[in-house]
Amino acid sequence: MQSINPTTTEILETYQEHTPSEVNEIIEKVHTEWLTWKDTTFAYRAGLFIKAAEILRSRKEALARLMTTEMGKILRESMAEIEKCANACDYYAKEAEHLLEDDILPSDASRSLVTYQPLGVILAIMPWNFPFWQVFRFAAPTLMAGNAAVLKHASNVPGCALAIESIFREASFPGNVFRTLMITSDKVEPIIAHPRIMAVTLTGSESAGIQVAGAAGKNIKKTVLELGGSDAFVVLEDADMDKAVQTAVTARMINQGQSCIAAKRFIVVESRVKEFEENIRNVLGSLVIGDPLDINTQVGPLARKDLVDDVDAQVRASVKLGARLVLGGKRPDRKGFYYLPTILADVTNSQPVFEQETFGPVVAIIPVRDEEEAIRVANDSIFGLGGSVWTKDLKRGEAVARKINTGAVFVNGLTKSDPRLPFGGIKKSGYGRELGTYGIREFVNIKTIWIG
Repeated sequence: MQSINPTTTEILETYQEHTPSEVNEIIEKVHTEWLTWKDTTFAYRAGLFIKAAEILRSRKEALARLMTTEMGKILRESMAEIEKCANACDYYAKEAEHLLEDDILPSDASRSLVTYQPLGVILAIMPWNFPFWQVFRFAAPTLMAGNAAVLKHASNVPGCALAIESIFREASFPGNVFRTLMITSDKVEPIIAHPRIMAVTLTGSESAGIQVAGAAGKNIKKTVLELGGSDAFVVLEDADMDKAVQTAVTARMINQGQSCIAAKRFIVVESRVKEFEENIRNVLGSLVIGDPLDINTQVGPLARKDLVDDVDAQVRASVKLGARLVLGGKRPDRKGFYYLPTILADVTNSQPVFEQETFGPVVAIIPVRDEEEAIRVANDSIFGLGGSVWTKDLKRGEAVARKINTGAVFVNGLTKSDPRLPFGGIKKSGYGRELGTYGIREFVNIKTIWIG
């Protein structure tokens, strides 16, 4: 397993993969640890997570530099990601006990209640694009609920995976309550079948979701899947254009466009589409491309060469099918896995940048006649993760949001995840929820107790 710097294309470090017997030994140790961990108090677990948050903040810059070096995220975004992880630790340390307190329900019993009890060892299969946040948004609620965890992280961020494990240990978590498995994706299916693994959560591609859900289904194990997205960014005729464009740039360019909930399909009413196109072109065309470790850099590399190849192929195919190239559309003349910020206009639903998830800095502008067509086009997707609506009429915005078929819609705001709110999708964006009350209740036994 190799870690490759996407900025320089140099090999950072080579890691030895765990053998099947080592994997089995780790899982057994985690299960044994869970037998004690599940009976610890919320207060005890909360204290450990508060300490983990302190470690994250105290080492923010070093951890951010590791992240940036290993997968290319610009440094200030990496630092913000570490802070977000610390916030999630703090939130669940404070709220977990309340979120999992017994519900007293009326019935024919003298007393009946629902209690939420941990399941056991949960397998997390996590992606490279938010290598710290994706793990902590799973681990904080899951461990606070009394479960234990094994992590199979993406193969191109092994340094981040080991750093996360070391943070838990330094925060005085029991040594085997959270462990990292250094394995490649082809070794995952036997782990899902392992009798000590009680459930699986995956954030990844649609194809990975199919494989994981199939393997879990054969073994009758619960899964939570957060898969791809092609989020609609709907701009109505009464939108605040300055705010919409400013947010559109952030929503598309965060993590160089490598985000499931990045805005990808920009659906703009015809009366405002020229204005939107000109304004976003001006902003994207002025962004600074450079070394992601330079705090002034606004556009860094993509994480791998194959991702650059995929995005370039999607753009070229879309242009052949009628999309109009407004900006970019090629690799810059520099070393590393870079792709220029790109704008395609006159996009239709027959083109790859509409039909597929584009995991890179590509803005696809789709003109529509009116609100009704905007809703129809927004829903014309196999994905259903997030989206946003832009209008000065907040009641109208809420009404449109209710008609868009996704797991979340933000009115006049950047689509994002928040520890206080449930996060997840529908259709081929997956199922189940992370974060909030619904997230912490995904991997518990929702047990009814009836007392006569």
